[in-house]
Amino acid sequence: MNHSTQSQQNGEYSDMNKPVIGFIGLGLMGSNMVENLQRRGFQLVVMDLNKDAVEAVLARGNASAASSPRELAAASDIVMLCLTTSEVVEKVVYGDDGILAGIREGATLIDFGTSIPDSTRKIGAALAEKGAGMIDAPLGRTPAHATDGLLNIMAAGDKQTFDKVKPVLDQQGENVYYLGALGAGHTTKLINNFMGMTTVCAMSQAFAVAERAGVDRAQLYDIMSSGPSNSPFMTFCKNYAVDGVSDLGFSISNANKDLGYFLKMTESLGTRAMIAEGTSSNLQAAVDAGMGNGNVPEIFDYFLELEANTLQQDSSSTVD
Repeated sequence: MNHSTQSQQNGEYSDMNKPVIGFIGLGLMGSNMVENLQRRGFQLVVMDLNKDAVEAVLARGNASAASSPRELAAASDIVMLCLTTSEVVEKVVYGDDGILAGIREGATLIDFGTSIPDSTRKIGAALAEKGAGMIDAPLGRTPAHATDGLLNIMAAGDKQTFDKVKPVLDQQGENVYYLGALGAGHTTKLINNFMGMTTVCAMSQAFAVAERAGVDRAQLYDIMSSGPSNSPFMTFCKNYAVDGVSDLGFSISNANKDLGYFLKMTESLGTRAMIAEGTSSNLQAAVDAGMGNGNVPEIFDYFLELEANTLQQDSSSTVD
């Protein structure tokens, strides 16, 4: 039975007409999102390469595991993805045993990851040929917010499709924004992450320069945070650079990927984002230095050790 075609009352699903949700991607964010959905009474079909993550979902009950994206899609009213890259999303969608091969008419695919908008629109067109819908719905906030259903969700796609799945999104997000045509969610998320990661890089380098100059980092934070530069990102950077606490759960590798996607997007728009190029080059350098698994404020350590001759070499290498 396709539960999602049943009636909704007052914009919410009753216990009798909750859709079956297939969820692929049980990383830190995805696993917490699934736990929230299970607590709210949804039946889940899950898939992940991490078997321990799958077993944790099954142990909570009202869930089953799928052996392929095709099998998962065939069993689900709504298929949700929380994956790392556009490349992985496309593999899961287009593979011989992929979502496109199994998704049924009237179902909806929701991509919660951060993907390239052109890729999202291409997938949406392929799904439409199968009679299925798509929503791109990248996320803001942290895995802790996911557990409590308090995420920020930047959703886009056909309005009728959005309205159909919004009761589920409302169970996952405190703030659910509708942004228009498919791809607008991923576009907005990339802009958001460009701003956020550029801010983290700038603040982390400010703390590193303060250390080199003999300025007390804690006092610098007190001064900057009492003015208009203050932000949650500044606090995350201070927590690491001053207190040694790395509590922003977003890796340098993920930030580097997102800035690369942002640059691809701006290129497709016929423009150039030179500030983003600078952020991207710093993140890539930190990844190359073996720091990719660290949280983004840990780029402070890279800036702290950065030598002037390295900058000169980098500059000279760009000269024809």
